[in-house]
Amino acid sequence: METQLEPMKDDLPLMANTSYMLVKHYVLDLDVDFRSKVIEGIIVLFFETGSQYRKTSSTGKEGCRSQFDEACKRRASEPCHIPVPNLSACSSKMECNDFAVCGKHEEDTSDKNGNHSNEEQASGMSSSKDCCDIENHGNKDFLLVLDCCDLSVLKVEEIDVAAVAGIEEFVRSAKLTDSSKELENLRNQIVHELVALPADRWKEQLRYFTCCSQAPGCGELLFTTDTWSLEIRKSGIQTPADFPHAIRIWYKTKPEGRSVTWTTDQSGRPCVYTVGSPINNRALFPCQEPPVALSTWQASVRAAAGFVVLMSGENSAEPVQLREGILSWYYYVTMPMPASTFTIAVGCWQEVKQQSFTAAIQSNIEFSLPSSQADFRWHEEICGHVEYPCRFQDSAARLQAVIPYRVFAPWCLMERCEECLIQLIPRCLSAAYTTLGTHPFSRLDVLIVPSNFSSLGMASPHIIFLSQSVLLGGSHLCGTRLCHEIAHAWFGLAIGAHDWTEEWISEGFATFLEDTFWARAQQLSHGEVKGQQELKALLRWRRLRDEVQNSEEELQVLRPKKESTGELSESGASVVKHGLKAEKIFMQVHYLKGYFLLRFLARAIGEASYLASLRKFVHKFHGRLVLSQDFLCMLLEDIPEQQKSGLTVESIIQNWLDTPGIPKPLQEEGETWQECPLVQQVSAEVTKWMQANQRIRKSGKKKRKQDEVVFQKVRHRWCELVVKHKYVSGYGDVEKFLREDQAMGVYLYGELMLNEDVKQQELAHKCFAAAQEHMDTSAAKVVAEMLF
Repeated sequence: METQLEPMKDDLPLMANTSYMLVKHYVLDLDVDFRSKVIEGIIVLFFETGSQYRKTSSTGKEGCRSQFDEACKRRASEPCHIPVPNLSACSSKMECNDFAVCGKHEEDTSDKNGNHSNEEQASGMSSSKDCCDIENHGNKDFLLVLDCCDLSVLKVEEIDVAAVAGIEEFVRSAKLTDSSKELENLRNQIVHELVALPADRWKEQLRYFTCCSQAPGCGELLFTTDTWSLEIRKSGIQTPADFPHAIRIWYKTKPEGRSVTWTTDQSGRPCVYTVGSPINNRALFPCQEPPVALSTWQASVRAAAGFVVLMSGENSAEPVQLREGILSWYYYVTMPMPASTFTIAVGCWQEVKQQSFTAAIQSNIEFSLPSSQADFRWHEEICGHVEYPCRFQDSAARLQAVIPYRVFAPWCLMERCEECLIQLIPRCLSAAYTTLGTHPFSRLDVLIVPSNFSSLGMASPHIIFLSQSVLLGGSHLCGTRLCHEIAHAWFGLAIGAHDWTEEWISEGFATFLEDTFWARAQQLSHGEVKGQQELKALLRWRRLRDEVQNSEEELQVLRPKKESTGELSESGASVVKHGLKAEKIFMQVHYLKGYFLLRFLARAIGEASYLASLRKFVHKFHGRLVLSQDFLCMLLEDIPEQQKSGLTVESIIQNWLDTPGIPKPLQEEGETWQECPLVQQVSAEVTKWMQANQRIRKSGKKKRKQDEVVFQKVRHRWCELVVKHKYVSGYGDVEKFLREDQAMGVYLYGELMLNEDVKQQELAHKCFAAAQEHMDTSAAKVVAEMLF
């Protein structure tokens, strides 16, 4: 039975009815306007009928009634769009230019709420609550529901894909029934054949997607928007199978939209980028958010000359000048991915060119690696995912230790990137390849994002965002964070969580693998690796202990939906539990508990066997969505019975995933790390500095300048010490840190307030007042709660 969606304010609703219709491909055609802080244009969606739909009869009396009822009950009070239908058959053939840019957008006639209306037809339906009213419309129409927020939708129309020149071949290849001869069914059959083209015809498929996206419209569709969704219907169409499978939406973003942030880079130039918002991309374009809606996309984006458009795309786009002062950038993706992974960044980025020594490093890495493919014999097996041009089946890709990469940054940070970042990338990519095998993606862009970015890094297909803070922490901080984001190419992107509440599948694996990648990138000895990893384990354990002591229990559970994890409503709608809770974004429990679970399993079965199991898991599940038990079942199947030590999937889930707090096995291990020689060495160094500081305080001498320079290399720790010991002379460093390193600064506001020191609280308020306007929305909300 369909459950009524009544999410709490802290849960993120996923409204799209993916069980009835599923997006297979998006075509975006967008203009970026920095003066109005708006992205405007067209998106075309190509659908297949959803897997849960069962066509009953032409009356559609069963159809999707419960979903219709639900939609009617929860409809917001915004006015419904009543367009003038285009009654022409649109049967004339039209030519298309391959990857051409669409023409002028229609004139914006939206009202102040962003809802377009045709006044000629406005009478007859005064509010959206009547959209399913039988008295007005007879039998209920099917509603297509898309995830949508903070967007002004201007117009929605059906596309006459049958008007595209050369499209006849799809009709000839189809097994047409009598009903398919009707024009509407013919269009849907064409779309079905197009999305089902085999992987080796991907270039042709993209060309036809482009042509279809530019085909004439054949009738506007009714639509209405509410807080979280866009609902579309066609009068008289009562089933998903009969609903148009290719639709075009005119829309524009809002300056306050939460999927992107408009700001300035470190050089003071305007830019806009996707920030990894809790609401994902629904304020960038109407889409289907649930992970099950795996789709491909292509996008043409226009911006003023001088701006560079970076995006999730398999190609390294080169700009094309359309007219004086305007450049167009085109990207595409052929691997089906959730719409939430789409990423864009538009700014005056400068490419950091590889120096000759960096190219030499890459060359040596690629040709000196021992063949690791002997361990990957299952490469020859057929992949388990839907068909796409998979790199795991490409013999050349399987031998590529270092994929092509580029680095972009604001002009003022180029030198730091040259000194620190660019030489690390080939080493980290090679280490990842040695550990897991074939890179899932064909290339990589790395961008240093503006200072208001609220994280140290974010990985998307073909592109990684890094905070400027990693450049200030030396090669270690930069290298470990780079390794973490590279690991997401396998865990989080190529393999995704079937239920977004299981974040540990992405973050726990990336945290565990960053240590493995970084150790190999540094070419450390076995003893050095062990010491470094034991020290990190101790620091992470202390961080986890502190977080558990200072957070809500329900936020400490790695599988908050427990037995209901992965379950959807009949329509496909669901909620992401705690998805909108601002403080959750800054918690690390999913990183840390996930890391310790994987570390526990690796120690139980041996590191070599464990890494072999990871490689097997990657090759079995890449291109697919998984639940926790998929990994645990496969891992335990490969462990000899005598090594399991009582481990079962059920016990692991109960002890590690479904229970708050620190798991019992981890509590027992916590004290053993003190015996590590590297831990003892660090403890001795800390003691030395504490004693030196006490001597300086007693003697009344000022701290030597060179001592402060040493501390500046670990700025975040230096600021913690300044706050802890109320070192007034260092407050300027704290202020600078909070302004320039927002990715690491949120927790420091809490330290300033907890001390209940008037000067420190004044400093916190002063810094927040100066930075608030440019801060990430979630970060600003969390800090405001601390301060007020």
